[in-house]
Amino acid sequence: MLSGLRWLALEVKYLDRGREFYETVLDLPVREANDEEVVFEAGDHALVLRRPHGVPRGGVHTHYALSTPRARYDDWYDRLSADFDLVEHDFGASRSLYFYDPDGNCVEIGGTDADGGAIAGIFEIVLEVEDVGRAERFYADLGFETRDRGTNRPRIRMSGPFDLELWEPHLGIADARGGVHVDIGLRADDPTAVRRTVGEHRVEAVESGVRIRDPDGHHLTVVADG
Repeated sequence: MLSGLRWLALEVKYLDRGREFYETVLDLPVREANDEEVVFEAGDHALVLRRPHGVPRGGVHTHYALSTPRARYDDWYDRLSADFDLVEHDFGASRSLYFYDPDGNCVEIGGTDADGGAIAGIFEIVLEVEDVGRAERFYADLGFETRDRGTNRPRIRMSGPFDLELWEPHLGIADARGGVHVDIGLRADDPTAVRRTVGEHRVEAVESGVRIRDPDGHHLTVVADG
């Protein structure tokens, strides 16, 4: 049903400050910019910084993960450790480092099997939800599959076009929090089929697709492939 991730949008207070951070710290090239948002190329995906000027807003205090080829992971650690108090976590098959952008978003860089440049794409997004079970059912209807459940905390991990974590409010690794009112862009062969899955009351038509509002106020903007 859903075939890929297009973008993740984050809300920032000051566009110039956010733009400087992502250009200088992560070397992300700017695809386009105006007075309301800046769109970066983050490997295969777009990372959008957006002023709080309308709906959908970008996500607030969102924890998300960028992938880097495993061979480049140590280079990132050495580079960032000079300026940030990094938290590192070893998952066995992979390692990740965590730090914060100026607007309180927890940025993770994980060594993965991805090909490409130093930043190859976005592979994980964490959403804060009121009820994990309700959110799980909603995203399962969209084709996500549950891979892991928290034992001590109300959280689950689902796989789909990207890894999706759903957390009831708590602090995770590096004191990260799930994002609120996040806007995620997705691709689908047939956005109207997605519309039928979630019901008319949650969907509005947008250019080239549909915009879905999930039970916790997150927006999924689904556009046609191509």
